[in-house]
Amino acid sequence: MNAHASVAASAVEAAETRVGAYEWPALAAELDGFGCAVMQKLLSPEECRRIAGLYPQEQHFRSHVHMARHGFGKGEYRYFRYPLPDLIGGLRSALYPRLAEVANRWNERMGIALRYPATHAEFLDQCHAAGQVRPTPLLLQYVPGDFNCLHQDLYGDLAFPLQVAILLSEPGEDFTGGEFALTEQRPRMQSRVEVVPLRQGDAVAFAVHNRPVQGTRGNYRVNLRHGVSRLRSGMRHTVGIIFHDAK
Repeated sequence: MNAHASVAASAVEAAETRVGAYEWPALAAELDGFGCAVMQKLLSPEECRRIAGLYPQEQHFRSHVHMARHGFGKGEYRYFRYPLPDLIGGLRSALYPRLAEVANRWNERMGIALRYPATHAEFLDQCHAAGQVRPTPLLLQYVPGDFNCLHQDLYGDLAFPLQVAILLSEPGEDFTGGEFALTEQRPRMQSRVEVVPLRQGDAVAFAVHNRPVQGTRGNYRVNLRHGVSRLRSGMRHTVGIIFHDAK
């Protein structure tokens, strides 16, 4: 793996302990059934404030995106540069193997031959061999009137089918509005909407693009998009952990 993408062993070990405390069979069942699952209190309030506080510190980021310029919505976000902050890099490495089990099961059900390796380091090696070398974890900032259009975070030919978003601000105190939402489009059916209630420090794992659904004639694919509704007041920060790197 690229040395700049490596994560301190101590950070990964601490994150693995944290991630391992959750009931993963139950979370996997939520992902299978609804395309998303919530991990309550993945981060402490202090950790949330510390990560959100990085936003104005340009040395941590490789690029700054204003959504309105690209038709993505209204608001802004910054992509982290390598090396990632220990907390973000550790969680990225620790969450990946749990989600790779789900991803591989989904691919099998959808008849997709691709299987994801057991560790995130191995997966990043594959990304970098394909020319996808830019880190994708990002920090988002919303102020009143901002929103994020429904979208899919696909940055190259090699894309991991699940990602994680962690809410860093407290609803009702730091902001109002700004609900995280998923839409799921099934063949010849109207779209289903899932609005995910999150508190500060909660993380939601969710499908990036497709997931399998069991039908009367076997499994079929549904198409998912995610976004954030209009912020009514205050300021909202979120960190997004995307597992594939970008070209």
